[in-house]
Amino acid sequence: MRKSIYWCSLIACLLLCNAVRTSSQDRWISLFDGKSLAGWKVGENAGTFTIENGMIVAHGPTAHLFYDGEVHQHNFKNFEFKADVMTTPGSNSGIYFHTAYQEGGWPKKGYEAQVNNSHTDWRRTGSLYAIQDIKDVFVKDNEWFTEYIRVEGKRIIIKLNDKTVVDYTEPVNVKREAGNEGRVLSSGTFALQGHDPNSKIYFKNILVKPLPD
Repeated sequence: MRKSIYWCSLIACLLLCNAVRTSSQDRWISLFDGKSLAGWKVGENAGTFTIENGMIVAHGPTAHLFYDGEVHQHNFKNFEFKADVMTTPGSNSGIYFHTAYQEGGWPKKGYEAQVNNSHTDWRRTGSLYAIQDIKDVFVKDNEWFTEYIRVEGKRIIIKLNDKTVVDYTEPVNVKREAGNEGRVLSSGTFALQGHDPNSKIYFKNILVKPLPD
């Protein structure tokens, strides 16, 4: 009788652990509390990023806001990511992934998903910047849209409001040209871009779903 109880308890425990693990992989986790930049880190020109009515506002000299919090020890390999974004006319920004904190300059590590509907740069929102660019405008300034990024293995998918605009598979042992050596898949964190003083971009509902490595 005791042996039966033991085995039943063990099986129940294993099922519970598996359910918890599956649940953690299936749920979206917030990276932004809507009130502060807790869990985020910025170096030069930190004043470019402010909080306004539950949103992160990027407006000011060039700067990058890196996720530095506890979720997955801010190191993501395979994942789904999404954020609600609103651009203003003439603005430019981006969402970096597989990147790493640096004090200033343009992030050298990882890829950038472009945020730009009407800036002079022709690479429009949803482009995998300088790797697989798109010229078409799928979303509008002054309107909220959702930008979604999925990385699994060597494949990168970018969607705008559920429409796939980039589906890119990184070649095995890819080598980039000088200056873009870091634009390869590895692992890392996310960063939001403050591009220039004339650009003003809003971010909210910043969520991630880690996927199995």
